[in-house]
Amino acid sequence: MPMNANEIETLIREALPDAQIEIRDLAGDGDHYAANVVSESFRGKSRVQQHQMIYDALKGNMGGTLHALALQTKAPD
Repeated sequence: MPMNANEIETLIREALPDAQIEIRDLAGDGDHYAANVVSESFRGKSRVQQHQMIYDALKGNMGGTLHALALQTKAPD
């Protein structure tokens, strides 16, 4: 069963409590999402490291229960 946007947001928020998170269902099928995540935890980290933090937060669901997630990450301005 696919993950819903609330589940994705909850997992990210557990790992990054300060994060501003916006999740969009790209195809309306519950399988293809885009996430925009802004967190102070990303400061000084490369884009790859930031994305790895999100994948870690998703606890192994990426590529399984969660088929596709387009990520935009950054530290606050």
